[in-house]
Amino acid sequence: MDIAQVLYTTIDIFFNVVLLLILVRIILSWLPQFRYHQFAEIIFGITEPILGPFQHLIPPIGMIDISPMVAIIALSILQYILKFMIAIAFNIPFQ
Repeated sequence: MDIAQVLYTTIDIFFNVVLLLILVRIILSWLPQFRYHQFAEIIFGITEPILGPFQHLIPPIGMIDISPMVAIIALSILQYILKFMIAIAFNIPFQ
């Protein structure tokens, strides 16, 4: 496995894990009884640096916070761009 494939795979894994953590946070936010559970605090602590800027820019609509959805879209676009740049830089097929 060459450096291009390692970078490509690392970016894929990193972004997929972050997106999964954001989805877990969304589910935990619907379950207030688990909000102060140690597992929830870890998830919120990991995702807050990512979601915080989006939450400051995008106000909730009624009782619904759409900032996680916007963050997921932005992170997916960033993942796509990074993978595309690696494919071009190392002349490998874009997947």
